[in-house]
Amino acid sequence: MPRSLGTLEGRTFAAVLFDMDGTLIDSIPVVVRSWVRWAQEEGVDPHDLAGFHGVPARGVISALLPPERVESAFERIEAIEVADTDGIEVLPGTLDALAALTGDVELCAIATSCTRPLADARLAATALPAPRVVVTASDVAQGKPHPDPFLLAATGLGVDSRDCLVVEDAPGGLEAARAAGCATLAVTTTTAPADLVADAVVRNLADVRFSVVDGRVRVAPAADSVTPGVTGP
Repeated sequence: MPRSLGTLEGRTFAAVLFDMDGTLIDSIPVVVRSWVRWAQEEGVDPHDLAGFHGVPARGVISALLPPERVESAFERIEAIEVADTDGIEVLPGTLDALAALTGDVELCAIATSCTRPLADARLAATALPAPRVVVTASDVAQGKPHPDPFLLAATGLGVDSRDCLVVEDAPGGLEAARAAGCATLAVTTTTAPADLVADAVVRNLADVRFSVVDGRVRVAPAADSVTPGVTGP
């Protein structure tokens, strides 16, 4: 029998806000490949890139390079990533989740740390049927772990962020979701469960099923790999 989704059980939501990389699609090999190449070109130790998953590129670069080099280095990593989409795949459960929530009335959005050109490139490479509302790092003044991407995604759908469920794979994204007042469902595609502070944790989207009842979204377990969420301080 499926195990409980914890505090998410029995709740309904106005909408679901999905992260993209590591949640809907597997882009980790190309991300690693691109950033290692960038680091070598910029004279950065690739080991210094650890811990930045889910952080917008400009934030990563600002932490590693002096201010006068940030803009050119940002343009370079964007060019590298946009040009390299080889091996990006749709993760299990993604298509079913999007199909359940994108009917005549869309009840989901994407909020990604990718820039607009990079998001467009990866969506095209995977032929992912993206919802109407896709918020990127290009659309906000402050990306994750700030709440801005999820706040803007909720606004784009015409709903209150406090009535939304966020699905994320990265600690920084979950931090942003909590700051926006959202409920949280974490997937362990890129991060160990112990490092994911969320209302519930699953392996991937194939472990849950979304349904729309009376215009609101419900989420239920679809497998026995669900674990209780880890409540933050």
